[in-house]
Order: sequence, then C-alpha cells, then structure tokens
Amino acid sequence: MKKTLFFCALATPAAMMAQERPNILYIMTDQQTATAMSCAGNEDIHTPNMDKLASRGIRFENAYCSFPLSGPSRASMFTGYTPAEVGMQENGAPLPDSLQTAMLGTLLDESGYTCAYAGKWHIPTNSLPDKQAYGFENLHGHNDFGLAEACVSFLQRQPDKPFFLVASFDNPHNICEYARHQNPPYASFDEPALDDCPGLPANFAVNPYDADALAFEKRQNHRLYPTTTYTPDDWRRYRNAYYRLIEAVDAEIGKILDEVDRQGLWENTVIIFTSDHGDGCGAHQWNQKTALYEEVINVPFIVCLPGGKHAGKVLPQFINNGVDLMPSLCDWAGVKLPAGRQGVSFRSLVEQGDSTKAHRPYVVTETFFGETAGTLGWMVRTPDYKYVLYDTGKNREQLYDMRTDRGEMCNLAIKKKYKDILRKHRTLLREWMEQHPSSSTQYKEKYLPRD
Repeated sequence: MKKTLFFCALATPAAMMAQERPNILYIMTDQQTATAMSCAGNEDIHTPNMDKLASRGIRFENAYCSFPLSGPSRASMFTGYTPAEVGMQENGAPLPDSLQTAMLGTLLDESGYTCAYAGKWHIPTNSLPDKQAYGFENLHGHNDFGLAEACVSFLQRQPDKPFFLVASFDNPHNICEYARHQNPPYASFDEPALDDCPGLPANFAVNPYDADALAFEKRQNHRLYPTTTYTPDDWRRYRNAYYRLIEAVDAEIGKILDEVDRQGLWENTVIIFTSDHGDGCGAHQWNQKTALYEEVINVPFIVCLPGGKHAGKVLPQFINNGVDLMPSLCDWAGVKLPAGRQGVSFRSLVEQGDSTKAHRPYVVTETFFGETAGTLGWMVRTPDYKYVLYDTGKNREQLYDMRTDRGEMCNLAIKKKYKDILRKHRTLLREWMEQHPSSSTQYKEKYLPRD
C-alpha cells in the first residue's frame, strides 16, 4: 500500500493524464464499400472479425469518404483538410511543406502518445518514407503479408504510454488487378463455378438519366476500367472475387483482434474501423472508385468505445471519415486542434450513442478524374436526399431519394416537382464551396447551375 501511495504522490499531472487517455487502434482497408460486411446484412460474404467489431461498437450507416481515391482520401484523414484545399486531388500529389509537421501522427506523438503505423500510407508514397515519419514508428511497409503480425508484435511490447496504432491494409484493392486479369498480390482464392458466385446487384443497370460524364471517363482508360465488355457472368465473377478479398483481409484483422483479446485492451482502447473509399462492385456496371455512386463513397465505419459502451448500436448520423478523423482523435487525446481544420469530432456522438443527437446537417464528398479526362464532381448528402453535380456533360445534376432509392435508379433532378429540393442542395453546395476554397471551388459560379 505504501508503494502505491508513494507512486501516486510522485505522479505528475501529465503522467496522470496519459494514464487516463485511451489507446487508439485505427484499422483501415482499401476500397471496401459499406455494405460489404455480413454485419451489414450482406449474405454473399462472411466477415466474422468486422462483425465482432460491430457487435462491440457502434456502426454508422451513413459514413462517407472525403474523396473516393486512396491518396486524397488518406491525405484528408491525416491532415484534417479536404483534398482540394491542400492540392492533393490525385494519387502522387506532394504533401505541402506547411503540413509536414502538423499531421495527425505528429500531433499525437507530441502529446505523449506512442504512435506506430503498419501498411499502406499513400501520402504520397505507398509506404511511410522512413523508419520514423510524421510522428509514427514505421512497423511495416505497403504489403498485407506480415502486416497483422507486425501490429501484434507492437502490442506485445505493451507501451507504457497510451498508443495510437494504425493498421492499414491494401485489400480488397486487389480487385483492380483481378479486373485486369492480373494476379492479386496480397491474397489468393479459388474461383468457384458460376452458380456459386453472387448474383447481380439490384441496381446493375445504368439509369437512363445518369451523368454521361461517367460513361465518357470509362471510355478514356481501359486500364482502370477493363470491364467495358463484361458480360453479366463476368460481373458475377468480379463480385465473387471482391467478396473473397474482403474475407481475406477480415482474417488478417482477426489476428490483431486476437491480441486485443489476449491483453484485455477492449477496456482502455478506442478502436475505429473504416476504409478509404469503396468500389462500384457492379452497381451501374461500375468497377473501381472516383465516381460518386453510393457503393464508391459510402464506407464502413465502426467505433468501439472502451468497455464496450453502446455495443451493437447502429446510428444514422453523417460521418466524413476524412476530415472528421483528426478532430475526433485530438478530442480523445486532449490535443488542441490546429487552426483551419473544419471537421466535426464524433467523440460526443459515439459516447452518447443517441440516434437522435444532432451532428452534421449534411456531408460532402468531392472527386476529380485526374487520370483520365479530368471531370470534377461533388456530392451533398442530406437526411432524405443525395445531390450530385459533375462539372460537364448531360445530366450532370443528379438527385436521389435516399429513403426509397439508395440504389440511385431514378434521377429526380429532371422532375419539375423537385425544383425546390434541387435549389436547396445547390445552396448547400455553394455554402460548402465558400467554406472550403480551392482551385476547384473558385469557379463555383461556372459549375453550379442557375436556379
């Protein structure tokens, strides 16, 4: 008893704060759509470890990426800015010098967290550039093989400070190689007979008033979109491969969760699971990302609180898994958010676990087809509707009723009775563009249709 009292007497306020702050484990896949988990009701896939996270945490049905492309999406997560604000709208775009020392890892490292990163980085290099970079210890490069084991080894070191560990997997991104008839680099699976493959999605058809900019972009790059001649059977095989790749990465995630179990880390760790963006998965006959279809921008998002608080809940509030990450983790870590970041912390939302609690009134995703014809686009998601605007082409405005048409098969923008709703969403997009100035948004008068 005396030893305990003596320790408490010597403990500094900073040390006591460090003990009270939670560990943070951030698990990320690449190119996984929100519905590609069995806990989301998908019967074509079995994801016991993602389901385990959902059963121990809160799953958000309306989480969206900042930008449906790996580099920009990840840049948003770790800088706290929208990609266009910092000129990172393409894979390989350099990180501005002004942000080199103001990244999420740097902030938590300087506040006393032990920060470690394993796997895909892509801001802009595929792996972290050095053994120590942006506040992180580099545990493992861009390679799913051995990634989970590197994370387990880190956890077994049992840091004496709270930790921030990122486990960033590449899969199911290997679906890109599969579509090109190449060998998936980080997973293997047997292709079954066709009758054992998933069926086509209900929104397999391209709706007659879809934005023709997407069809144009698809024609420009066969390497990115080798599916232009796919038959329905080809798409079924594609969907099978996609789900098997997700099951493969789910098994890797399970290795990390087994160590969390062994050490009882559920009691003092915030665990977040998400993906940088989704994949078309055959919806509207789209593969890859970049488009603003739901399958591409709606991502898995699960938050497990220490002690299993609100375990198993499903919430409808909007999350931007890019710009909202930094304010949320800074909130848990007791770190002042740097100026200029406009994301919204979801800490109080998940700690209250209230489906009626006000959070974001709307969420925006931006896009840029930089590798092909350069189409720009924006999405505004409100409680009942989804508005999409591309900068060029026929039917560049899209409006969908998310209560009855989440598959986006009926474009309401062409109907006079929805004129007021269309105008409201244009106003919201204008408001967002004014709050997030960039080279893309300075021409808002040119892009936004007149009422």
